[in-house]
Amino acid sequence: MADDDLCVTRVPIFRGLTRAEQLRVAKFARPMQVSRGDTVQLPGQPTSRLLVMHSGRLKVSHESLNGQEQILRTVTDGDVVGERAFLTGHRPCDLVVALEDSRMCVFDHADLAALLRDYPDISQRMLRTLSDRLSSVERLLAAVTSSDVTARVAAYLLDLPGTFVDGAVDVELPMAKQEVARYLGTTPETLSRRLAALAAAGTIGLVGRRGIRILDADALEEAATPG
Repeated sequence: MADDDLCVTRVPIFRGLTRAEQLRVAKFARPMQVSRGDTVQLPGQPTSRLLVMHSGRLKVSHESLNGQEQILRTVTDGDVVGERAFLTGHRPCDLVVALEDSRMCVFDHADLAALLRDYPDISQRMLRTLSDRLSSVERLLAAVTSSDVTARVAAYLLDLPGTFVDGAVDVELPMAKQEVARYLGTTPETLSRRLAALAAAGTIGLVGRRGIRILDADALEEAATPG
């Protein structure tokens, strides 16, 4: 991977390092490529690793007590997987599957521990990342535990990574609507109806199969608050 295309430069936990420090960190990284549908991590696997996403998309899930898949989150460019296992010392408990062809850098936890001794601020950034993720989960949990499906959909859209375009924010559903609906505890038909209603209200715009343009973020924030 070229020096100007290091995956560590894309991740907040490494972004505070100097260029020379990032190059040193990158020496511990092993490149990994997976194809759509490949299993990247199994629950309980003995080898703990930190995965740094360079491109592509992964799905993180686990199996509930009744045997059904519970989707926890999706991971895309610049995200990391495995920091919780590193910080707690526990084995990974989630299943990670590639939603599309993906490239990533892999750090063994032993190497990462050595790096943290030299760069302790990396661990602080890890904790900040987990804290931000917890805030997102808390907002979605408040919406999901209510009976208001529109609130669930709005909260989910607000937490998707977006790109500012002409005063609006473009986001993309990271999974098929069927999987998004399962994640939100509803049906694909209901999800489509709620998206259509938000579009009719001028809060969002629908672009293609998965593209969504957030036109009125304040209105979407209000919709994300259960009544």
